[in-house]
Amino acid sequence: MLKTYKNPVIYADYSDPDVIRVGDDYYMISSSFNYVPGVPVLHSKNLVEWELINYVFTEIPFEGYDAVRHGCGAWAPSLRYRNGRFYALIPFPDEGIYVAETEDIYGKWSPLRPLLEGKGFEDPCPLWEDGKCYVVFAFAKSRAGFNSVLAVFETDERLTEPARQYRFIFDGSDIAPKIEGPKWHKRGDYFYILAPAGGVGTGWQVALRSREVYGDYEMKIIMVQGDSEVNGPHQGALIDLDDGGENWAFMHFQQIGAYGRVIHLQPAIWRDDWVYPGDSRGGEEPGTPVKSGIYPVDIATDYRLPAGDEFKGALSPAWQTPARLTEGAFRAEQGGLRFNCLHYARRALSDLPWLLTQRTPYKNFNVVTEFSPSFACDGDEAGFALFGRQYVYACAVRREGQTFIELRRGAIGGCDDEVLASVPAPEGSVKVCLTVRYRQHNAMLCRITVGGTPLRHTFFATPGVWVGARAAVYARSPAHGGGSALFGYMRIERA
Repeated sequence: MLKTYKNPVIYADYSDPDVIRVGDDYYMISSSFNYVPGVPVLHSKNLVEWELINYVFTEIPFEGYDAVRHGCGAWAPSLRYRNGRFYALIPFPDEGIYVAETEDIYGKWSPLRPLLEGKGFEDPCPLWEDGKCYVVFAFAKSRAGFNSVLAVFETDERLTEPARQYRFIFDGSDIAPKIEGPKWHKRGDYFYILAPAGGVGTGWQVALRSREVYGDYEMKIIMVQGDSEVNGPHQGALIDLDDGGENWAFMHFQQIGAYGRVIHLQPAIWRDDWVYPGDSRGGEEPGTPVKSGIYPVDIATDYRLPAGDEFKGALSPAWQTPARLTEGAFRAEQGGLRFNCLHYARRALSDLPWLLTQRTPYKNFNVVTEFSPSFACDGDEAGFALFGRQYVYACAVRREGQTFIELRRGAIGGCDDEVLASVPAPEGSVKVCLTVRYRQHNAMLCRITVGGTPLRHTFFATPGVWVGARAAVYARSPAHGGGSALFGYMRIERA
């Protein structure tokens, strides 16, 4: 009996997905922005159940990323496989378009090397033709000063030669404003570019086609929100399920507030040399997103994306920090995660480089973590946060030789965090609980409590800069003492 799935197939923030098939396996990469390790690599056998298997790089190799640069870093990469090698093309909007490669997608990737240096380039995707590699890309208005156009540059077949120039191939200012995220395909006599237009929250999908790489390109709108609840629908990947036959699928993201950019799976059909993702209603066009469907591949697996951590001697691959990893900040021990109270001069949590974070993984869920402080001097502090543009956290802090439990809130860009409540710490470890429930209009309703105290606070979570809200743990100190906290676990369970 064929299995059915419900959308979104990934209720977690894997923004700007690109997906390919290699044999019987499917691989996805996505944006990571300023978080490292960067550009997660996921694997699936059926496009529904996924596992996190790797990252393309461990740190962003440019100046300035030892500090937190919210919303910068790796935007909207693409993934392709050719002649036994995987290529990840990754745009850094302040530095340029770079590429890494590997023969083993589970192993180490090559260092990033430049393909097009400069500001304002985003969303590259390669296509090979006649011994060359062509790369289509878009422009970030915040850096380039304009958007709504696509351009192409050439490089060699192994993507080793940086481009010297590029050519504009499509201007969507009037018919496809804010066009971005182009993904290139060749089918039959046509070159196709699939791309979102109209903006993240309210846009639609278009397809461009031409018999020549550089155009002229004609355009058709191929998927819209219609009467579905899927706003956008935004950037994604067209996936060939059987080497150019009739079986295709389309994966894209939907921006839903603090949950981030969750991933949907659509059927896709070809008609008159155009592709239509979603429900095309027996020949009407364009398609609209489906709520559910049949597994594209009739294989069941036990794959699941990691959530939480028991800290049994090694960290889960789900963890990321918002800046280059700070040496000595934490280590996984057999008894838990030892977080050291390293010196941090600021009073706000928003720019702590070693904040250890995970994506939220479900629509409704509970988080429980427990830690034991071992503070050495006044100001030593450790805690748990739900982090976004505005954030709330519970912490233990030592002042005048005594430990207190506090609830605080702050905002990215702030210089100080507000103390909501403070009480003397109970004996023993500190247990923090967070409940998250979905409310209408994609709102994430949260309640944080601290065991053994009257502290509790209810709030609506907010997304970060281009990312969803994140669960996080940390320790810090305004001094240079030797305090620490031992986190025994962080459990995230579907509710």
